[in-house]
Amino acid sequence: MTESDLDEVAAKAASPRTGSTLAQNPTPAQRNESEDELVPRGLRIGAAWAWRSVAILLALIPLGWLVAQASILVIPLLVAALLASLLAPLMKWLVGSGLPRWAALILSLIVLLVAIGTLITLVISQFAQGFNLDLGKLEAQYQLALQFLADSPLHVTEQQVDDGLGQLVGWVQSNVNSIASQALSVGSNVAAFLAGTLVTAFALIFYLLDGRSIWLFIVSIFPKSARAAIDGAGQRGWISVGHYVRVQVLVALIDAVGIYLGAVILQVPFALPIGVIVFLASFVPYIGAISAGTIAVAVALAYNGFLNALIMLIVVVAVMQIESHILQPLIMGSAVKLHPLAVLLSVSAGTIFGGIAGAVFAVPLVAAGKVMVQFISRGTWRDEPDPTKITQPPKSKREKSLREQKASTV
Repeated sequence: MTESDLDEVAAKAASPRTGSTLAQNPTPAQRNESEDELVPRGLRIGAAWAWRSVAILLALIPLGWLVAQASILVIPLLVAALLASLLAPLMKWLVGSGLPRWAALILSLIVLLVAIGTLITLVISQFAQGFNLDLGKLEAQYQLALQFLADSPLHVTEQQVDDGLGQLVGWVQSNVNSIASQALSVGSNVAAFLAGTLVTAFALIFYLLDGRSIWLFIVSIFPKSARAAIDGAGQRGWISVGHYVRVQVLVALIDAVGIYLGAVILQVPFALPIGVIVFLASFVPYIGAISAGTIAVAVALAYNGFLNALIMLIVVVAVMQIESHILQPLIMGSAVKLHPLAVLLSVSAGTIFGGIAGAVFAVPLVAAGKVMVQFISRGTWRDEPDPTKITQPPKSKREKSLREQKASTV
């Protein structure tokens, strides 16, 4: 056998082994091609989104646990942020009018304290002047309620009502130990409230006085390539929160005035305190005003009878319909750019996961998150410089230049 014949036999013997080697060790391109044939593209995209979403949720679980454990610190900081966004336009106007920042800060805080003090004084004075229970009238209303229950299709007798009240008293007596322990914990709750109030006050002062520097310090923690995006998104989120707070004050005021006027016309006792409670509760969209409105209906039922309470209920429902169909879609929706259904779902989710505090902060957080994501996704920040490297003139010079610009325009 010649040398050429030997080479041909060797080539034939090597070719199957080479093919089997390639079959056993396919290239990445071949593997991708086989995966494309076996797994549909939509399913692969869905799976990629799914495991990434699960990873994000798992990463958020310990963060949520830390926030829950530090709620005594987190909630005051968030409250201070809402108050700062409410007072920021006033302080900006005062500084633009020529006042130093410290004077503008003091005046802004005085306005806030006067507003809060006025509400508290109105409630206390009204209760102090009118909290005289007419036991005879309450007994008459109780007898009318018993007669209504007896004549209703349920045919509830007075003995059944007495049995129910007796069971309630027995439950209270059997759980007196737990009730006493909860009463003893009031002192610690008061201390926590006072501590949270101090944290809120200090945070509010520094937010208004030096909020931009604090924010730039937070931005400097992120990589340089992401600082412009974080800064721009944060500023737009802050503007959205400010719009929400100011509009919510207007919505709450309209709810309070509507229910207060209805209570005054129907001669429901404690009309002014009820209006103040409605105003404060309306900062929880939808749920708050409805819950506060039930107080007005209950007071009308106890003092003025069933028909008066029914009319008061109609007034409360009418005010809620105006809020949900006019105020929330037109005023709130245009301010925070959220659909009313998104507002309702945000409040519900916030209530489930964070209680009353979650319901209060849910909508502003969702609104801020929405505009922040939209800003980052547009990509207009890519040509912006690093905000932490931009030098600004001293505050006094900057305020002086603002006054000079204003004088020149006048």
